[in-house]
Formats: sequence, structure tokens, C-alpha cells
Amino acid sequence: MAVRAVRGAVQLERDEAGHMDEQVGALLTAILERNELTPDDLISIWFTATPDLHSDFPAAAARKLGIVDVPLICAQELDIEGAMPRVVRVLAHIESDRPRSGINHVYLGAAAALRKDIAQ
Repeated sequence: MAVRAVRGAVQLERDEAGHMDEQVGALLTAILERNELTPDDLISIWFTATPDLHSDFPAAAARKLGIVDVPLICAQELDIEGAMPRVVRVLAHIESDRPRSGINHVYLGAAAALRKDIAQ
């Protein structure tokens, strides 16, 4: 089984903990479903959030989904002028038999504009 990386992102409408849980949960669920993964296939997940998000840790949404024994870490994105606001990004390391070209990266809602080349 190979180690692969899956990218994803979602833009939040507002900086509220419940909304972050909902949106990040939807992003993680889509990543798992579109790549036919279970939590056992996850090695680790990196979350980043733009500097305008303060309400909660994005990783908290993963724990609420039952992803409890996977190492998670949160970091802050660079504060670049003109960057899309209120974005949570994900970089998940997984075990998968899929070739690199078969990995489905997931960019939900307005975040699809971040990576038009790979957004699903």
C-alpha cells in the first residue's frame, strides 16, 4: 500500500465554531467518500486556517466525526494581501492502492476557485 496525499479546502461564510465544525466536517466527509477511504486509512492530517478565523480549531471537526486516533495539527496560513478570506485547507496523508493520478482532491464551494486545475 502506498502513502498518498489528499488536498482540500472550504471557505467559511462566517467565523463561528458551529459553522466551522459543519463545513470542515463536510470537507473531510467528502475527502473520505470521494477517495473510498475510512478513518483507518488516514495517517495524519494538517489543517491550516486563514488568519481571520479564530472561533475554533479545524481539527476539532475531525474529532467530532470520530477521527480520534489520527495525528492532527493546525497551523495558520500566510497573511497574503488579496487572498481568499475564511479558508480552511486540509492536507491528509493516507494509505491507498490508488495511483497518484487517482486521488480526488476536494475543494468545496467558493474554495474551488483556489485550484481550478484539480477541484472536483
